[in-house]
Amino acid sequence: MTRARCEQVSLPDTPYYHCIARCVRRAFLCGDDPFSGQSYEHRRQWILGRIAELDAVFAIDICAYAIMSNHYHLVLRVDQAQAEDWTDAEVIRRWRLLFTGPLLIQRFLDGTCRSPAELDKVAEIVAEWRSRLGDISWFMRCLNEHIARQANQEDGCTGRFWEGRFKSQALLDEQGLLTCMAYVDLNPVRAAMADSPERSDFTSIQQRIREYQQQPAQAALPVLRPLSPKQSDIERAIPFDLADYFALVDWTGRCCRDDKRGHIPDGLPPILQRLGIDAEQWLRAMQPQGLQLSRALGRIDKLKRYAGQVGNQWLKGLAQSKRLYMPV
Repeated sequence: MTRARCEQVSLPDTPYYHCIARCVRRAFLCGDDPFSGQSYEHRRQWILGRIAELDAVFAIDICAYAIMSNHYHLVLRVDQAQAEDWTDAEVIRRWRLLFTGPLLIQRFLDGTCRSPAELDKVAEIVAEWRSRLGDISWFMRCLNEHIARQANQEDGCTGRFWEGRFKSQALLDEQGLLTCMAYVDLNPVRAAMADSPERSDFTSIQQRIREYQQQPAQAALPVLRPLSPKQSDIERAIPFDLADYFALVDWTGRCCRDDKRGHIPDGLPPILQRLGIDAEQWLRAMQPQGLQLSRALGRIDKLKRYAGQVGNQWLKGLAQSKRLYMPV
């Protein structure tokens, strides 16, 4: 049964969420469609450009992304404190980058809105906009509606472009966040679209590698937040640097092949040991369809606490968590 988004997003538990949107029609979202022979490769840049635009507007950070042929993945971090710190003028400026807004707001900016009733209404509007600028649903709405209009115009048709509303998964701790980010970054490798992370086009891992090597990056790329911990969010940050993450993704990508399933080679990345992640179960989770898309991902204790926060006694994914994450 479909659940309200407010029953899935619990910011007191985590600001990190894995979001997936999938195309509904046979026509591809991106890439080459073998049925029609038409290429939609240029649409990948549409999505990447729009993500970059929204990243500059919303109080939401981009942690990872992968744009595939008929769907895309995003790992997002809601920065609620940032939205609360914005002045009313900054909230209005950001919102008007996407929407025109009512005439009352323009009068407020011009200084012609002076009555108490009008100022109260302006404060009400700004409060609503501030809330939306830190809302994952509004971020995804602004992304998906924009892409759907462009695609429908190009295809010369109308109607639904996405199969339904996007799916979201709460990432409750470092273990869940690390697992999901690596799973997202390795999507093209598992789909045989690329043979290595650095050749995985339109993924955050490729962007991170290019930026790490200080090579010129493509225009209009989203700003990827660093993986190293911030003082204000140290409990939910991943305690390792980019080079460590690159080694983990590269090691995992080389093992995610049919002839390597279940085999643990030498050179196990130390991050798995530090975070108490079972290496064999990690590789199984990184296989195609290996990671169960449950409502939340993290250690058992975090899953149980999250279930209570969203009003559930039980959550799907407890068995997977018990196998993957050892008690800390």
